[in-house]
Amino acid sequence: MDFMSEVPSTKPYLIRALHQWCVDHGFTPYIAVFVTEQVHVPMDYVNNNEIVLNISPDACQHLSMDNDWITLKARFAGVPRDIHVPMSHVMAIYAKENGQGMSFPVEKTTPPEPTADKNIGISKGRPSLKLVK
Repeated sequence: MDFMSEVPSTKPYLIRALHQWCVDHGFTPYIAVFVTEQVHVPMDYVNNNEIVLNISPDACQHLSMDNDWITLKARFAGVPRDIHVPMSHVMAIYAKENGQGMSFPVEKTTPPEPTADKNIGISKGRPSLKLVK
């Protein structure tokens, strides 16, 4: 048995710590994300398979950073969007104002899907009602 293969990644802990450091000191935390089919972001904002997201409390809502996923709600051009980023796809977290932060290698693993109870969906179309008898 290989002990090292069972050791959990430090990456989610470091990302959460740096996010907290940014917020505590009035900096704007940004994450750089490598975009694949597992990443749920507005594709209009993806450039060279990368997107940078502002994850400050002022820019997003319902931010959740567990060991496998970062999920949040944010507006892009005024349109609310659900964002789902596998922790393995975060390339960096840094403060916008001074660039201080940390970069990470992109892991080639597939995380489990985020659980529905952590993510409240936003309707993408017009509201509709059904008559239930």
